[in-house]
Amino acid sequence: MNQRENWIGPYIPQGSFIRELLQQAKLAYNLVMDPRVHPVTKLIPLAAIGYLLLPIDIAPDMIPVLGQLDDAAVLVFGLRMFFEFAPAGVVAEHLKRLAEKVGRGEWTVVNESAAGEASSPSAGGEVVDDEP
Repeated sequence: MNQRENWIGPYIPQGSFIRELLQQAKLAYNLVMDPRVHPVTKLIPLAAIGYLLLPIDIAPDMIPVLGQLDDAAVLVFGLRMFFEFAPAGVVAEHLKRLAEKVGRGEWTVVNESAAGEASSPSAGGEVVDDEP
């Protein structure tokens, strides 16, 4: 499966727009729970959700359509920024796990440099040299 990005962030195609949105919600939850993601970065989606709960709005919800659009825009923008600021290797790892849970064992990382960050020697990994 190839990793793709939409206006929210990375996902693995599953054929249904709703499934892909749910996958991105699960990805955001998994990243918030992951200790490798910086605590300040974890505040981004929480701030977006907090905005939805506040009684003060940019456009009041009483205005049809526009009231709901600003809420959706803040949530989408918050998730997008969260995915951008989270370590790319960690995001790719969680996407891979989500794809395996769905039963799609095939996985290809589109952005090789992003996946390489998690397995680079500076990330605490071990380097194995096969030359004598």
